Amino acid sequence: MMTTEQVAKRLVELCRQGKFSEAQDELYAPDVESIEPAYSPTPYAKGMDAIKEKDRQFHEATETMHSAFTSEPLVAGNFFTLTMGMDITMKGQERMTMEEVCLYEVKDGKVVKEQFFF
Repeated sequence: MMTTEQVAKRLVELCRQGKFSEAQDELYAPDVESIEPAYSPTPYAKGMDAIKEKDRQFHEATETMHSAFTSEPLVAGNFFTLTMGMDITMKGQERMTMEEVCLYEVKDGKVVKEQFFF
């Protein structure tokens, strides 16, 4: 079973390679919760099917991903946080930069909750 630090480092590694779906498949628990700010189009998702649908909608709405970054993780107990950002053009919108703080909870070697602040 992976430690929280190992999960965090592996998530960063996969995100930096653009392998978000693979990260979810490998590192997330089946009943994972995903929490976005209340004003987000999809503020809450529970379970892998719901998270995959949320990702599908995001990619469908994306016109061009110009660049992205993922910071090094900061680990404390069963939690880790990192920052992510992207330079992106969404369909029907102007090019923009987005930055967020991402908080993850790990239990039994798997991500059980993710929460985003932006």
